[in-house]
Amino acid sequence: MNRINYTPQPIDTSDIALSPELLELTERIAENVHDVWAASRIADGWTYGSVRNDELKQHPCLVPYNELPESEKEYDRKTAMETLKVIEKLGFRIFKMR
Repeated sequence: MNRINYTPQPIDTSDIALSPELLELTERIAENVHDVWAASRIADGWTYGSVRNDELKQHPCLVPYNELPESEKEYDRKTAMETLKVIEKLGFRIFKMR
């Protein structure tokens, strides 16, 4: 693969509107995305640090989701929301079992 000429081509989900139920699910998925990322970092020897330091393996986002700055939560929310949208775009449906 030629990395110099790589052009990302995500699936266009601009025509997908999530239901209120899936919008609620977005926040829970965002929290899980953060927890998966944090668990991976911790397993690799990273710890909390007030500033990111790759040499010392310290990162300021190694905190519970509810303690993240809003900008970091928004990054996780966008990942969650786009994942839900692409699932719908590809013809799959998500519903809660009652």
